[in-house]
Amino acid sequence: MGASKHLSNDLKTKIIQHHGLGEGYKKLSQRFKLSVSTVRNIVRNWKTTGTVLVKARSGRPRKISERQRRRMVRTVTVNPQTSSKDLQHQLAADGVTVHRSTIQRTLHKEMLYGRVMRKKPFLCTRHKRGRLRYAKAHLDKPASFWNKVLWTDETKIELFGHNQGRYAWRKKNTAFQEKHLLPTVKFGGGSIMLWGCVSSAGTGNLVKVEGRMDSSQYQQILENNVQESVTKLKLRRDWIFQQDNDPKHCSKSTKAFMQRNKYNILEWPSQSPDLNIIENVWCALKRAVHARKPSNLTELEMICREEWSKIPP
Repeated sequence: MGASKHLSNDLKTKIIQHHGLGEGYKKLSQRFKLSVSTVRNIVRNWKTTGTVLVKARSGRPRKISERQRRRMVRTVTVNPQTSSKDLQHQLAADGVTVHRSTIQRTLHKEMLYGRVMRKKPFLCTRHKRGRLRYAKAHLDKPASFWNKVLWTDETKIELFGHNQGRYAWRKKNTAFQEKHLLPTVKFGGGSIMLWGCVSSAGTGNLVKVEGRMDSSQYQQILENNVQESVTKLKLRRDWIFQQDNDPKHCSKSTKAFMQRNKYNILEWPSQSPDLNIIENVWCALKRAVHARKPSNLTELEMICREEWSKIPP
């Protein structure tokens, strides 16, 4: 049957016609220059099925049954962190042995793909309500409103941070060559804490925080840098101040300071760093700083200031 399935249907039809006229297998094989076994298979197939066409074969039966497939889909839908190895053990309990790639292909057909989970702040019901309330209140605010906002935040930058790419092109068995290693130092080799502010017009002041920042130091930073940044960024008189809900930002003394200085505070939901555009600026800053490979904390601070000033509006 192996050779006969590659022959044209017209040729097979002629063989059947001559066979119907009484020609035997040997004579047919000589006429059409085919082996006797090939002719025999064509005739046998025609007698069995009534046609010279080769029917499509179903292939090897699937190891994973329809019921098991549905259970796999249900399992990963309920618990997306289920690994293919977990599913493999689950199938093994049913007496089905399959490779993990088979499980992955089965799930891919259901449009389910393994992906790195995105990191987001942990939110309880109270946080979610607050974020939804904030979203509804600010959803339709025009660009002119957001252009008035001075976004502020603190961030820590490590001397040997790993913001740069973690991939390297290399050959087999060269993983431990020095050029392919990503050096690590305990606690990042030291770090500095920075306070900064931005608006749609660009970057404001960037300040190094000395030691552990408390409410008093925070207020001092604001007094020395906020109005200066507002002037530099040419914000209007009705500008809006944004900060998160860190305890030192919300202490009684800090609130009193802001009232004295007539700060117009933007309402801010808890656990919402992802809503602050300065987070994207910090990311760009860290990437640029670590690309220059500072060797000590003094150099790290200097490079931070240089790269901060280069960030375009």
